[in-house]
Amino acid sequence: MEELVGLHEGSSGKPVTLQELWGPCPRLRRGIRRALEWLKERLFRVGEDWYFLMALGVLMALISYAMNFTIGRVVRGSGLPELKTMLSGVVLEDYLDIKNFGAKVVGLSCTLATGSTIFLGKVGPFVHLSVMIATYLGRIRTKTIGESENKAKEIEMLAAAAAVGVATVFAAPFSGVLFSIEVMSSHFSVWNYWRGFFAASCGAFMFRLLGVFNSEQETITSIYKTSFRVDVPFDLPEIFFFVALGAICGVLSCAYLSCQRNFVRFIKTNQYTSKLLATSKPLYAALVALVLASVTYPPGVGRFMASRLSMAEHLHSLFDNNSWALMTRNSSPPWPAEPDPQNLWLEWYHPQFTIFGTLAFFLVMKFWMLILATTIPMPAGYFMPIFIIGAVIGRLLGEALAVAFPEGIVAGGEINPIMPGGYALAGAAAFSGAVTHSISTALLAFELTGQIVHALPVLMAVLAANAISQNCQPSFYDGTIMAKKLPYLPWIRGRKMGSYPVTVEHFMNCTLTTLAKDMPLEEVVKVVTSTDVAQYPLVETRESQILVGTVERTHLVQALQTEPASWAPGQQRFLQDILAGGCPTQPVTLQLSPETSLYQTHSLFELLTLQTLFVTSRGRAVGSVSWVELKKAISTLVNPPDPK
Repeated sequence: MEELVGLHEGSSGKPVTLQELWGPCPRLRRGIRRALEWLKERLFRVGEDWYFLMALGVLMALISYAMNFTIGRVVRGSGLPELKTMLSGVVLEDYLDIKNFGAKVVGLSCTLATGSTIFLGKVGPFVHLSVMIATYLGRIRTKTIGESENKAKEIEMLAAAAAVGVATVFAAPFSGVLFSIEVMSSHFSVWNYWRGFFAASCGAFMFRLLGVFNSEQETITSIYKTSFRVDVPFDLPEIFFFVALGAICGVLSCAYLSCQRNFVRFIKTNQYTSKLLATSKPLYAALVALVLASVTYPPGVGRFMASRLSMAEHLHSLFDNNSWALMTRNSSPPWPAEPDPQNLWLEWYHPQFTIFGTLAFFLVMKFWMLILATTIPMPAGYFMPIFIIGAVIGRLLGEALAVAFPEGIVAGGEINPIMPGGYALAGAAAFSGAVTHSISTALLAFELTGQIVHALPVLMAVLAANAISQNCQPSFYDGTIMAKKLPYLPWIRGRKMGSYPVTVEHFMNCTLTTLAKDMPLEEVVKVVTSTDVAQYPLVETRESQILVGTVERTHLVQALQTEPASWAPGQQRFLQDILAGGCPTQPVTLQLSPETSLYQTHSLFELLTLQTLFVTSRGRAVGSVSWVELKKAISTLVNPPDPK
């Protein structure tokens, strides 16, 4: 039908399609078409290139502004320390704002595009992205079913989102859930366990399924599959060396944590770097990236530290079960012009260096380079680089043992060669576990490699590393919380009984502004206008001071502004009249006693994610305890002031 033509009534004879002839409002459409053609003719008199050039300029300006906006939003805070603070009950403004989502994705893409040059991962930003998505999914859920907002339900979603963020990075649901429990929460509800595990399993399964659909692998397998022998993966005397490896990782983790925390403090206090970070964050990031790129340039110093390999290829090569030192002892293979996918281990060998030289050089250089990279104000994860550094530590020890015992260690009349890849696996789990103060890294190592034959030595190495690290330094995330001055409660160890003699009466805030039911409204107005607290403790009478509940400041102000007009002028009005008129009050379900110990108070605040508790003595309100008083009391207990 569209090939048939007709003539418009009163037209000049130009043929048109029947569809256009029979369309609605033919005259109006012809008028609009003629107007558009006239406008096109007038506009393109100056040349159509000018308009596209103008569009190009506008688009690039928008992209430039978006990049500046992205950097400005991202550096406000991201990653696990902020989430750990939120799970303790503190509300961080804008942390879960959906505007951060696009900024986080763009910034993380730029970070990952640098590869092993900047040497940063994506665990922390992925957790942040997962938390933001979980928050908005929770809001959609409450609006769909008509349920009111529930803080406890929100905490459950955040805890599950943390597990999903870790699980989707490594396709490891078990260790993702356990890692989130160890790192994120001081107290974890068993009720949340199956929720986090279910969500993490779905995320990990979909992550590996997408790899199959993308023809990256034939079936769902582990990411860094190893080829360790299963019959005798290690001899019994090697357990001692695995424990020694854990001790080495523990000591090195303490050195790393101390250096990293002090360097971040130096960057923030130095007059030049602090000014540069405050005024020109992109310039600081560019300068740091330039330094790191210059060091890792492959034709230069980078050829001695396997800089041509990506972070994934680093792990693939380090988990090789063959001894590189023995393979190159009687031969000197040339340094390949390009990385060989089948022999990635050649990147760790250079004719001018031995295997030990390149591994040790990589360890020393990446030690300070990673500390410097953590100061870049861009979204990045720090777990994967720490995991690789631990693998290098283990590989270095494994190669040394392979050279010391080239035929293997005699055990039970049999000699089995030493596998340096097993030591790399144990070192990765031990060092990352010591830095993060977690045991689940051992399970993560097994899920990443798909083998569990080294379960016992890896677990013993992780335990030894944690035993040293936890007694000497705070974890990487706790140190970051302290460096960023985020609100947090220091940890009180249960075996330190010095917290029990300290009671609430020693550190509570005795200056308490109460509102009594028999208080005249004139005095109530004076109290409300002279203070700015969110809620007031409500007592029965000014004389008894018996605590009966709390009243929100916003509700009280609204009630005072809408007083009944029926009241006679000059009539004495009291607060109880306002309360009886509909001003809502909340009961005080949990109170502290002046004899409550500091340890018990700390446990209540962490377990219930509280912000403030009132202190009563025989029902009378005598004070209050908030995060400020509790943190100060713990700091005084841990670091007592010098006696005068």
